[in-house]
Amino acid sequence: MAKVGRILAVLLLAVLPGLAAPALAHPQPAALPLWTGSWETAPSGTAAARPGAAIRNVVHLSVGGDAVRVRLSNRFGTAPLNLGAVTVALRAAAGPDALPGTLRTATFQGAPAVTVAPGQDTVTDPVPLRVPAAADLLVTVYTPGDSGPATTHQTALQTSYVAAGGAGRAADTDGADYTATVTRWYYVTGVDVLGDSAGSVVAFGDSLTDGNGSTPDTNHRWPDRLAATLRAGRYGVLNAGISGNRLLHDGVGPSALTRLDPDALDRAGVRALVVLEGINDIKGSPAADDVTAYADAYRTLVARAHARGIRVIGVTLTPFRGFAAYTDAREAVRQQVNGFIRTGGAFDAVADADAAVRDPDDRARILPAYDPGDHLHFNDTGMAAVADTVLKALTA
Repeated sequence: MAKVGRILAVLLLAVLPGLAAPALAHPQPAALPLWTGSWETAPSGTAAARPGAAIRNVVHLSVGGDAVRVRLSNRFGTAPLNLGAVTVALRAAAGPDALPGTLRTATFQGAPAVTVAPGQDTVTDPVPLRVPAAADLLVTVYTPGDSGPATTHQTALQTSYVAAGGAGRAADTDGADYTATVTRWYYVTGVDVLGDSAGSVVAFGDSLTDGNGSTPDTNHRWPDRLAATLRAGRYGVLNAGISGNRLLHDGVGPSALTRLDPDALDRAGVRALVVLEGINDIKGSPAADDVTAYADAYRTLVARAHARGIRVIGVTLTPFRGFAAYTDAREAVRQQVNGFIRTGGAFDAVADADAAVRDPDDRARILPAYDPGDHLHFNDTGMAAVADTVLKALTA
């Protein structure tokens, strides 16, 4: 594994110059610990508040560290959000139980509770807790009152847990009182770790990145598969996909251009941005068939990332013949947009997911082996194919 890490660190210099920690390529003293994003979800909308409840969110880290800090959001809320308690713990196994000895109380400038204004995010103080790579972390949030609509990520593809009578329950190691389940993430939008990680890669997109079509509770989204490989080089992977999101217009969640900073560029330790976004504009309403608009949007995304010293990988848009919104005219737009992604010179590298997942006998259709049945998204095998394609672009 150490040899894989050294090789990967050298290869990543092609697209991520200056990112590989020297210790990977040449034995040297460890660098100073840095904060790096280990897990993310992008806020996608709201759900009804759960006053008095404790919500135990299950999140899957990509890289480990010696401390964590948690990002929480009231971005889509309409009233001040009162967080009465927030705790973190390693998950014991499947279910809501915490690993004994790992539960920690998070604070906010030293206080155990915080009020978050509508439209705002907050970050906990550093929490001393050693977490391994690929660990499940329990982030429990207790909301004592009704703070109005809760900012959530709808398509979690992960079971989390709720204790209806939540007073004091955030501090429970035993999850026996967490008798209800939810499939959204409530309030939590990110976990950073403090350690020797080399930085993070943000996967930015729509439902294809969010993981629709993959098996729930297995972490088989393509960013998860990418994380499993990049872990050897000590890179975190952050999933900023939102199902229904659009490049040019607001859809589910703000448009890509609107949410780029909070969901990608402002995250900890970002070294590269992988963009797979645009298919919902092509197949959505109002019609978006001006290829120049896509090109301008992609160039804007890249320019803003470059201003932060972040490299950008463009991913070609994948086929969708057989999906209800497919038309030949929309397929023509997809082909033109992909032509720009491949040859327009906007991106630092290109991952040709279209070529990787299309049916060679019908290039407007996903290969049946990768199709979960809706002819738009990817099953677990298809997700792995996309991850491999992105990895090649990162290491070419």
